[in-house]
Amino acid sequence: MDKQSKKIPENVKTEAKRAVKKTVKKSVKRHPVLWILLILAIVVAVFILTPTTNPLGKASLSFASVSEEMAIPAYTSSDIVVQHTGYTLCYSEEHEQPYWVAYLLTADEVFSGEEDRNDNFREDPSIPTGSATLADYKGSGYDRGHLCPAADQSWSAKAMDDSFYLSNMSPQTHAFNAGIWLNLESAVRTFAAQNQEICVVTGPVLTDGPYKTIGANKVSVPLRFYKVILDYYGSEKKAIGFVMAQDDKGSLRNFAMSVDDVEKITGLDFFPSLPDDEEEALESVYHPSDWDMGEFSRTMTARRYGYDLENASYSEDSVAVSEAEPEGFKETVLYFLYVNFGPAKIAVLDFFESLTANFTSR
Repeated sequence: MDKQSKKIPENVKTEAKRAVKKTVKKSVKRHPVLWILLILAIVVAVFILTPTTNPLGKASLSFASVSEEMAIPAYTSSDIVVQHTGYTLCYSEEHEQPYWVAYLLTADEVFSGEEDRNDNFREDPSIPTGSATLADYKGSGYDRGHLCPAADQSWSAKAMDDSFYLSNMSPQTHAFNAGIWLNLESAVRTFAAQNQEICVVTGPVLTDGPYKTIGANKVSVPLRFYKVILDYYGSEKKAIGFVMAQDDKGSLRNFAMSVDDVEKITGLDFFPSLPDDEEEALESVYHPSDWDMGEFSRTMTARRYGYDLENASYSEDSVAVSEAEPEGFKETVLYFLYVNFGPAKIAVLDFFESLTANFTSR
């Protein structure tokens, strides 16, 4: 028989489906208690088997260079750490935005960047608990403020596209996003031109709440934002930090501080891979005069630092991208349960824990 003769007719498939549905309906009517017990057993089994921590454990990160890895702050195996093209982030499920976004920025990247901004804002499927959504920001009055700027990723179409994941966003007022924050982002590109390559870590300050929230996912609206920059591979190693509030204006120098001071404000540990003596020396002091805080201009800044725009190029192959994926049947099942039912199980456990706490306190 040929393949055509073996094909089951659609009407036969339809009749088979109807027969199965009819049989199930009859069974439910005849044995309702058994079906209720079966459903309950399935629910209980799913609840018991669902893990409340990411079964993939520590994210499997891959870096193309030591300097790229050096940008990564300290994190634990229970943190949600995701690597995209050109940057890595640590996601806060509680606040629905990153604790930090870290990346290496080079002169080659800022000068060779010619990809147009695509505004492809979207959810990040790599966040196992689900990222913020477009609906969260719609009508909120807040911009979807980039943390790793799209302009820093214009050296590659893939990097540019990845920068529009909502896991790379925080709610920002338009005045802040288009004002002093934009000025700082531009200055960071000038830092890269000035120093050839720099490590950048940026994000919202999430230690000074409570916060206003937006959207069904209750995305926190931060009061302040930070950036820390490390120039480790220049002739003179140096570091600097910035913290600014959403209503701040004025000179960037007014908001400069040491990396140690930013760590105290954010509770984060930056550049942990540095030797301890160097980390202490670099993070404890800052000298604003060592940093060119001028606005970045591809032509003018290249001329200032003697960069040859004719030969500006960057290969995406030099940036490693590695996202944790489940391996094997067991890990695949656990990861599926974690993503789809983990938040519900955590909510149930928290509810009963609060009930128990209230009962025992009486």
